[in-house]
Amino acid sequence: MVVAQRGVIPPPKHYADSAWFKYILSCCAATTAEMVTYPLDLTKTRLQIQGEKGLNGNGVATVPYRGLARTGVGIVQEEGLLKLWQGVTPAVYRHLIYSGTRMVLYEKVRDHLFTTRPDGTRPVWQAIVGGILVGGIAQFLASPADLIKVQMQMEGRRRFEGKPPRIHSASEAFVKIYAAGGLRGLWKGCMPNVYRSAFVNLGDLTTYDSVKRYFMGSWGLSDSYWTHALSSACSGLIGASLGTPLDVVKTRVMNQPTDVRARGLLYKNSLDCLMKTVRNEGFWALYKGFVPCWLRMGPWSLTFWLTYEQIRNACGTSAF
Repeated sequence: MVVAQRGVIPPPKHYADSAWFKYILSCCAATTAEMVTYPLDLTKTRLQIQGEKGLNGNGVATVPYRGLARTGVGIVQEEGLLKLWQGVTPAVYRHLIYSGTRMVLYEKVRDHLFTTRPDGTRPVWQAIVGGILVGGIAQFLASPADLIKVQMQMEGRRRFEGKPPRIHSASEAFVKIYAAGGLRGLWKGCMPNVYRSAFVNLGDLTTYDSVKRYFMGSWGLSDSYWTHALSSACSGLIGASLGTPLDVVKTRVMNQPTDVRARGLLYKNSLDCLMKTVRNEGFWALYKGFVPCWLRMGPWSLTFWLTYEQIRNACGTSAF
């Protein structure tokens, strides 16, 4: 029996603060948040495709729904309630790579490279650089799963319009994409995806970390549930504001049909997609789906950070 000496804090469990264990915890928290908020992500994706010219084969934009509520209700009425979770499997796969990588990398960079002030805060520019860097790296690795998710999300719409189904499952989508374009095809649209995730990560991860430390250092708040909730609310709003335009571009580039060489038939690249969207539909088309994006990122951030902080505390892992 080991007795702790007075005034000596016993060391934590040997695995509690290891990188692999934090990776697992972040994946668990991200999976929980994804399952809870996924219907809003599906609705957002459908909204972002609305008005896009060229998808119906005759160059005329088709707008089956308008607005968040009508889109969501239409999906349930015409395709079924469970279709609100169509594509959730690759979405979870994505977070097993993306969330685990970004959380572990950011914490490593923060703890070893950032400058810590006496009050516990760190320079904002360091947090910005760190957030953008790890967000881009994590999304690049997870981009194939995101590509499959976007294409599966659109299958219900295609079938309702009488179009032949492209895919029936995540595994079939992976095989077909690889057969058509090889490894390069699996990373179609990866750059706008990387740009988007870098900015979303800046809004989510960097904002949460900086705001939380500001509240604890300047406002004197404790590392509690309410501090986590307030910080996550700020991160969700900033993340949605920065990420929506790039999310629109990413979704359209990934969803466009391709030729035999896996080259897009509607857009040459992300910049071409951006310019055509603004020219054909106006600047605010870049913020299509902003409300569901915000409504999703807010609850997603809240669910993720509360879950993550609580399971870290329950497992004896140091606070984020």
